[in-house]
Amino acid sequence: MVQTYFLILAGGSGTRLWPLSRKHFPKQFIKLKLPDSEREESFFQKTLRRCLNFPQSKIIVLTNERYKFYVLTQAREINSSKISLEIVLEPVIKNTAPAIALGIRYALEKGASLEDVFIVLPSDHLIFPEEKFREYLTQAVKVANQGFIVTFGIKPTSPETGYGYIKAKVDKEERLYFEVESFVEKPDLEKALRYLREGNYFWNSGMFAFKGETILEEFKRFLPEVVEIFSFPLTKVLEKFLELPEISIDYAVMEKTDRAVVLPLNLFWSDIGSWEALLENFPKDKEGNLFLGDILSIDSRNSFVLSSKRLISLLGVEDLVVVETEDALLISKKGMSQKVKDLVKELQKRKRIEADEHLTVYRPWGSYTLLERGERYKIKRITVNPGETLSLQLHHHRSEHWVVVKGTAKVRIGDREIFLHENESIYVPKSTPHRLENPGKIPLEIIEVQVGEYVEEDDIVRLEDLYGRLEK
Repeated sequence: MVQTYFLILAGGSGTRLWPLSRKHFPKQFIKLKLPDSEREESFFQKTLRRCLNFPQSKIIVLTNERYKFYVLTQAREINSSKISLEIVLEPVIKNTAPAIALGIRYALEKGASLEDVFIVLPSDHLIFPEEKFREYLTQAVKVANQGFIVTFGIKPTSPETGYGYIKAKVDKEERLYFEVESFVEKPDLEKALRYLREGNYFWNSGMFAFKGETILEEFKRFLPEVVEIFSFPLTKVLEKFLELPEISIDYAVMEKTDRAVVLPLNLFWSDIGSWEALLENFPKDKEGNLFLGDILSIDSRNSFVLSSKRLISLLGVEDLVVVETEDALLISKKGMSQKVKDLVKELQKRKRIEADEHLTVYRPWGSYTLLERGERYKIKRITVNPGETLSLQLHHHRSEHWVVVKGTAKVRIGDREIFLHENESIYVPKSTPHRLENPGKIPLEIIEVQVGEYVEEDDIVRLEDLYGRLEK
């Protein structure tokens, strides 16, 4: 029986939504309570929901080692009984063409057929209503089964200059899909206005559908080095992956093939490429503002404000973008947030940790939040999920003191193993193997005080680890 495989691309590390999105916690995993949603969910979780209950389908998520546990945790949060997915780890980021080829190669090794249809979905888009989108997916499968490569085009609602466009060969007949005449780079405003008037241009969504056989034939024509990896076992493919060119599926195949068709989608779609995109696409108050979080505004207009942890008050301001997190605050004039990536580059140039990490850092066993740091010390709040265990490790340059705030801790220090409960503490000397475990049914929370001449995260020597993080 022919199957449908969803290939969800979740390995990108975009920074256009900084300070919420960062290298080590990118946009697709950000959780926002948006006006269209009843729940606080990440873009990745919303993408997974779109794939649920699609007939005869399987889900493959393409990501990397750094994001693997975000994928697992957020999929589990949706409902583990409803969703079953496979995770393929890209050895290195190589753009969408090699990633798609890797996903197909993995599926074939797990029993897929070249007659099966593959649907490629980025993991950081907003699309609704979901029911209508599933209807388009059903149509796309039918078109793909005819040997076409389907690209999903969005009917423009404004002269958008931040998207690439697809020019279609539109005639007067009512059609489900149209031949692609060309792909067009991001236009200036004058061209975007013309595209909107002419009516045969669509926003390029970056979503595709095709049979395995079809895309492999086109890879053979236009990117033969990718096809070569299909002759190797999967373990060898991962080694060969490093040798593949870094190229998008658009440049590698879509702009060259004569088998591309565009399926127009008439629904809400956005890749949320800037903070202004939220202001433009969601309901605003009578002053033209969109507020997410704890905001107090008097005589302020046409602004987007997001508060994560504290009250933000506005008095008599206009056309602002304000985004607050625990450790950073972005204030931008509206219209400038496309330059956020330049700001992040400058932060990276200055070696500011805020470019890459939040104060709260997620690990496969739970998370930790940096509460305070100074010369020779650091204070964290550590949360260990039920049944999870940190690695057996030691530190050469710091000692640690643990105080249990909630739950029960099973602690190993050297050859000793003891249980700690609320308001109990223990000291971990330098260079001593130790391990922390949560044997209970509720999250374990501890306060950790590190003291030493060096208190950075790379002073960790892992001796055993359940999550495969030992240095090779």
